[in-house]
Amino acid sequence: MSQGKASASQQLFTPVKNKRTFEEVSSNIKELILDGTLKVGDRLPPETQLAQQFNVGRQTIREALRLLELSGFITVQRGGGGGTIIKDTILRRISDLFIDAFRMRRVGIEAITQARLEVERIILDYALTNATKDDLEKLRANVGQANKLIKAGRLATEANAQFHGLLAKATGNPVFVMVLESIMAVHLDFLTRVPASLETSEKVVMAHEQLLEAIEQGDRAKAQSLLEAHLTEVRERLHQVDQEEA
Repeated sequence: MSQGKASASQQLFTPVKNKRTFEEVSSNIKELILDGTLKVGDRLPPETQLAQQFNVGRQTIREALRLLELSGFITVQRGGGGGTIIKDTILRRISDLFIDAFRMRRVGIEAITQARLEVERIILDYALTNATKDDLEKLRANVGQANKLIKAGRLATEANAQFHGLLAKATGNPVFVMVLESIMAVHLDFLTRVPASLETSEKVVMAHEQLLEAIEQGDRAKAQSLLEAHLTEVRERLHQVDQEEA
C-alpha cells in the first residue's frame, strides 16, 4: 500500500470516554429545549455564565454549544447583538440529508417524486377537512402574489413552492409539513440547476389557482383530480430534465 493512504488497521481515531462532560452539558440544554423551558427565539446566557452554572470550563461550553448547533437546536450569531439563540433548524438538516442523498445518487428523482405524490394526496385529503378560514386566506394571498410576479414578467418559483407548504400546514399536522418541505427541498435544488421558464412558472400558478378554487368549494373529487394532473405534469418535467442531465 502506498504511503499517505490510511488502512483499516491503522489507529486513526482516539478512543473516547463513555460520557464526556461537554455531552452532559449539551444533553442538559437539549432537555430544557425539548420540555419547553427554553423556547425558539430565547437566548442562552453568555459562555462565562454558562461555565459558572455548569461548573465547567469555557472550552467545555463551546464544545457543547457546537454539538447543539450541529444538531439543529441553536444558532450562534457573531458580532454586536449576536449570541446563542434557540432556533429550530432541524427541518433544514433533514432537507440537507435528502438533498445530499439525491446528489450522491442514492435516491433518484423518480423515487422522490413518487413519494411527493403520495404525501401530497394525503395532505390534500386532510387539508380539505381541516383547513381554516385563515389557511384559505393565506393560500389565496400566495396565489395572488404569484400572479403579480408573473404579470411583472418574473418567475414565481419560490411562491409556488410556498403554496404546497401552506397546503401542508392547513392539515394541522406539523409532521406533514416536515416531510413535504424536505421532499420539496430536493425538487427545488434540482430545478435550480436548469434554466427556468416563465411559461412553466405561469402554468404552475394556474394549476394552484384551480386547485385552490376546488378546495374553497369543498369539491374533494375535483381537487384530487387537479392535484393528480398538476403533480403528474411536474413529474414528467423533472423526469425529462433528469434524462437530459444523465
